[in-house]
Amino acid sequence: MSGHSKWSTIKRKKGAIDAKRGKIFTRLIKEITVAARAGGGDPEGNPRLRSAILTAKTENMPKDNIARAIKKGTGEIAGEIYDEIMYEGYGPGGVAVLVECMTDNRNRTVADVRHFFAKSNGNLGESGCVAYMFDKKGLILVDKTKISEDELMEMALEAGAEDVVEEESEFHIYTAPEDFDSIRSTLEERGLNFVDAQVSMIPQNTVEVTDEKVARSLMKLMENLEDHDDVQNVYANFDIDDALMEQLS
Repeated sequence: MSGHSKWSTIKRKKGAIDAKRGKIFTRLIKEITVAARAGGGDPEGNPRLRSAILTAKTENMPKDNIARAIKKGTGEIAGEIYDEIMYEGYGPGGVAVLVECMTDNRNRTVADVRHFFAKSNGNLGESGCVAYMFDKKGLILVDKTKISEDELMEMALEAGAEDVVEEESEFHIYTAPEDFDSIRSTLEERGLNFVDAQVSMIPQNTVEVTDEKVARSLMKLMENLEDHDDVQNVYANFDIDDALMEQLS
């Protein structure tokens, strides 16, 4: 499961992508809009929308922005119509990559994504070529310095989580996708603070990347994809040694 956590950890350490608050807001607005369009504007009856609103509030998005995004989704005010697309491919070193997009122009998005893969000596593949290598899970990250493993394990399992795994600097709480929203809310009500919380695609196995040139090309691919306006999330099954990451940075 380290493929997802490795990229998440790298992003947080670099700070370059996540520091762009405007980009974060754009992604969240798209998610709220699509969620409202798909399941209605009432968060009580729409778990996906409720989860998106919680995330938006965590990022300190103004209430007016949230309300406007919901109204765009329900059609109360005019707004773009976004299509949800998952692109799949292989990055340098044979790393499997999933690219989750929301776009109002499929032709533009697929052309850009294909370009990024080709530029990094990877290739965009057919639908289904790598998705089977990932499992959809709810993932909640908790700072290890804030709570003991035993206390968190008891709290999480009591709330309905599937597992708690200790990583380098965080505990990872895994949930079934359909239980993520309720478990997240329960843990928040009990005063637990999160480093991150989202429904994610978790790799079943990882590809160890040891070559510096391949690793550098892979990082460039991930950053280019993440920075694209149409891309919501990027998932990959790589693992890179911390010593090599130090060389890259």
